[in-house]
Amino acid sequence: PYSGAVVGLRFGGRFPLDDGDSAQATRVERCAKSRAGRKAAYPIGVPKPPAHLAAPFMRSKAAPTSAERESMPLSTMKRVLLKLSGEVLMGDQQFGIDPAFVMELAREVKTAKETGLEICLVIGGGNIFRGMAGAAQGMDRAQADYMGMLATVMNALAMQSALEQLGVQTRVQSAVQMDQVCEPVIRRRAERHLEKGRIVIFAAGVGAPYFTTDSGAALRAAEMNCDALLKGTSVDGVYDSDPKKNAGAKRFDTVSYGKVLADDLKVMDASAVALCRDNNIPIVVFSIREKGNLARVLSGQGVQTIVRN
Repeated sequence: PYSGAVVGLRFGGRFPLDDGDSAQATRVERCAKSRAGRKAAYPIGVPKPPAHLAAPFMRSKAAPTSAERESMPLSTMKRVLLKLSGEVLMGDQQFGIDPAFVMELAREVKTAKETGLEICLVIGGGNIFRGMAGAAQGMDRAQADYMGMLATVMNALAMQSALEQLGVQTRVQSAVQMDQVCEPVIRRRAERHLEKGRIVIFAAGVGAPYFTTDSGAALRAAEMNCDALLKGTSVDGVYDSDPKKNAGAKRFDTVSYGKVLADDLKVMDASAVALCRDNNIPIVVFSIREKGNLARVLSGQGVQTIVRN
């Protein structure tokens, strides 16, 4: 139907242009002026806008390098993963969850967050069920480990409840999908929660049997580009032997990953220590049972042991 005409394409559509149509020249001139205007508005070599004016998606946290992590003092860290033993949630009980003590722990975490830290949490399940203990009594190891993963979800929900009672927005992400209870582990969603000032609790370990929650904590610390992994336990650091059995046990201020692995110092399981070593993530071991100790450790004043290269 457009015999003798030039057919042009514009945004996927067709329109006819007569050979002598001056509209074509007008369009060409208009496009040329538009390109010239853009070049004038954004000439080559103009510096980028300052960070506070950039779009939110352009201001993502740059991951620290290995050298920066090694030399970074605790007081300057921006994002940490706090690993809590499940037994800590028992308080003075012999089993289960002590709501009053969980609330005390939540206050510790809130105080740390108020310093400007981005905090991830991983909580063990030993106060409810430990997979290895079940396997030792004749249970199938994989089945027992799955039961242990469910115990960590229960602890995560208890901590979420305590934190939100204190006004701290918290999200639980589980490696075993259970949509009615919590979110699945999605790294980018977790990053967004942290950017919005929320605490993210990772539950269910790595989502597979034969791995402890220590391995889950090391994995999430590496995945989330954390500056350090803080392990809050019932002892105030790493000793050369069990301080509960040996009164003369010596506590280390700093110790290398290699010595921890070679001497089997029981800081964390070997796979977790190796993962932290490979990603140069310092492990800070301290007692979480002492009131206010988490804030002191983060300021570099508390009693602790740092595991690093």
